Amino acid sequence: MTLPLPAREALDAFAACPGWEQRARLLMQWGERLQPLSDEEKQDANRVAGCESQVWLVGTCSEGRWRFRATSDARLIRGLLAVLLARIDGLSAAELAALDLPDWFNQLGLGRQLSPSRSNGLNAVLQRMRELAQG
Repeated sequence: MTLPLPAREALDAFAACPGWEQRARLLMQWGERLQPLSDEEKQDANRVAGCESQVWLVGTCSEGRWRFRATSDARLIRGLLAVLLARIDGLSAAELAALDLPDWFNQLGLGRQLSPSRSNGLNAVLQRMRELAQG
């Protein structure tokens, strides 16, 4: 499967970071690039269950390709969401279903830094994306 352009950019950017502190700083910067959600979009129906931080997710499908927008009240989580969105931007429902999330974060060099609660939260976000994609 070829990576979406934003995912390749993420891989290049994170590969250039020699250590966790630089990656953490880069994550925060990526988080600032997220498109903000409106107050209407930050409603309970769009909130992802299973995340310690508050996370909201909205998705749209056009010609079988999914685009998601998400945000969180936590800066580090916004960064993780940004690199997740970079990876899944424009995927079909079948490609979303097949995505190996731990592998993606390992490729970025972030896998070892994900606490179990963050890992569970990101899995909950991906699960919600899959639910939306399945209709």
